[in-house]
Amino acid sequence: MRAAYYERFNGPVTIENLPDPSVPEDGVVIQVMATGLCLSDWHGWKGDDADITLPHVPGHELAGTVTAVGKHLKHWQIGDRVTLPFVCGCGGCPQCLSGNHQVCDHQFQPGFTAWGSFAEYVAIRYADVNLVRLPETMDFVTAASLGCRFVTAFRAVADQGRASAGEWVVIFGCGGVGLSAIMIANALGARVVAVDITDEKLALARAVGAAETLNGRAVDNVVAAVHDLSSGGAHVSVDALGHPQTCFDAISSLRKRGRHVQVGLFQSEHRHPKVPMDRVIAHELEILGSHGIQAFAYNRLWAMIAAGKLQPEKLIGRTATLAEGIAQLVEMDRFDQTGVTVIDRF
Repeated sequence: MRAAYYERFNGPVTIENLPDPSVPEDGVVIQVMATGLCLSDWHGWKGDDADITLPHVPGHELAGTVTAVGKHLKHWQIGDRVTLPFVCGCGGCPQCLSGNHQVCDHQFQPGFTAWGSFAEYVAIRYADVNLVRLPETMDFVTAASLGCRFVTAFRAVADQGRASAGEWVVIFGCGGVGLSAIMIANALGARVVAVDITDEKLALARAVGAAETLNGRAVDNVVAAVHDLSSGGAHVSVDALGHPQTCFDAISSLRKRGRHVQVGLFQSEHRHPKVPMDRVIAHELEILGSHGIQAFAYNRLWAMIAAGKLQPEKLIGRTATLAEGIAQLVEMDRFDQTGVTVIDRF
């Protein structure tokens, strides 16, 4: 199979002909029809993820067709059109038994704990627990664009942040996760303040549901500006970028008893950022992480898409070849792409 491949962190990423994956006894092999390009892939390539063993094939946002089925599988067959969350739960640990597959004690992550989907084929473990059947009306590119970004944003805003109608939600960073969070918060009836440093991204943020936008480079005090726009501070804040400054500002932008959700990953040297703990204590703020979504939670997402409340296809910026995707992967820290890139030609 053709696949993107690297042998050292921060090193060259090349296209190689590699052996096709073997089907796991508890899993499947999927022919990848589309795979999203995510900042998490860049973090992995940089060496920020301890789960990656070299050499490696990246990619974790995928949709495709089942081509082989393990002997212990019960619910899937060759030809099924599927996607999956990027964190695959084992189904038997205490976390999975409580319904929290996204923090499974033995999780399988394509593109991190195993070779991923920047390839013609990918092997997936724990398939009975984690595969998600695609609606007949959904194409592979849109399904792949949901990847970790849209579904992670969905759980972050709807479940962890508990955003509701009439509340103010401030979202720092208008990349794939941030734009997804904006669309989702708006669909839930919340009013969104979108913060970024690029006017083009802020224009797209307005197009997908932001009530207010704020260019962080155009104001002297971002936190004060958010408090002004939201009439006293946001009820929910989301750091969709993963930087010490955006994390600090997002928490500081909350009103009393607000909820902060951290979605953006930090580079290794920034993993322990400064937190305004005095404000957290005095204002009784909540700080929450969000790490993926459970497979069973897709049903609510499918229903909102079918009803027209969510339109994830609007967030797709471009489709690309595998070679074009590799070129973009190694430059993702420039943050100069608007919308989601999906690889659909291998």
